[in-house]
Amino acid sequence: MTHRKTRPPESEPNIAGEMDFEFSFAFQPIVDARAHEIISFEALVRGPSGEPSEDVFAQVAPADLHRFDHLCRNKAIRLANSLKLNKRLNLNLFPSAIYQTGMNIRGTLQASVACGFPAENIIFEVTESEKFIDYHQLVTSIKAYKDFGFQTAIDDFGSGFSGLKMLVEYQPRYIKLDRNLIADIDVNQVRQTIFQGISMICEKLGIEIMAEGVETAEEYEWLVTRGINLFQGYYFARPAFENLPDVDMALFRV
Repeated sequence: MTHRKTRPPESEPNIAGEMDFEFSFAFQPIVDARAHEIISFEALVRGPSGEPSEDVFAQVAPADLHRFDHLCRNKAIRLANSLKLNKRLNLNLFPSAIYQTGMNIRGTLQASVACGFPAENIIFEVTESEKFIDYHQLVTSIKAYKDFGFQTAIDDFGSGFSGLKMLVEYQPRYIKLDRNLIADIDVNQVRQTIFQGISMICEKLGIEIMAEGVETAEEYEWLVTRGINLFQGYYFARPAFENLPDVDMALFRV
C-alpha cells in the first residue's frame, strides 16, 4: 500500500528546467525496528519517468556537477513536501561538489524554510566510496552542515577507501553499512566478524548504525538480534517513484 501520489503544484519553480534534462526522485523508507515505524525516507535521483540514476548522472557534465547537486537537493525537498512527508529526509551529497559549502548550505536552508521543512529533519549522506582529493576540506564541509543543524551520515560504509580515516576526524550521527557487508551476513562468518568490529567502534563513539541493503528476513533477524535498530532495503520496501511507500508492520517479527 502507498500514499496517494501528489505532484508539485504548477506554481512551484521548475528547478529541473535549469539543466538541459529533466529528473525526479524515488523515495525509499528507513525504519526503526524498535518502534516498528518509518523514521525517514531517502531521496534517490531518477529520470523523469523513473529511469535509473545512472542514466541521469550520465547527462551531467563535470562542469555542471555543483549546480546539479544544488538543484537535486532543492527539488528533493520540494517534492517531499508536496508528498506531505512528515518524517526525516535523507539527501545524498556528491563528494566532488561538497566543497562549495556556502552555496550548498544556503540553498538547502532556503528550500527547507520555504517548504517549512525543519533543518534538523534533513540528514545528509556522504559516500566514502571514492578517493577524495581534499580530505580535510571534506571533513570541514561536513562539520559546517552539522553546525547549521543538519544531521549527517557516512553512506556505503565499508565499501570505499576512507571510512575509518574519516571517523578519526569526524563522528557523524549515523553510518550506513554497505550492502557488501550485509549480504548473507546470517551465514557468512567473515562478514559477521567485520560487523562486530564496526559495531564495537560505533558503540564507543556514540554513532548509530543503519543497515542498508537488507534484502532477506534472515539478514534482518541476524542484525536486529545483534542490536541494530535502523534498516533500509528491499526486505521492507523498494524505492517508489515520486511516492512514499508504506511498510508492512508484520515484517517486524523479531
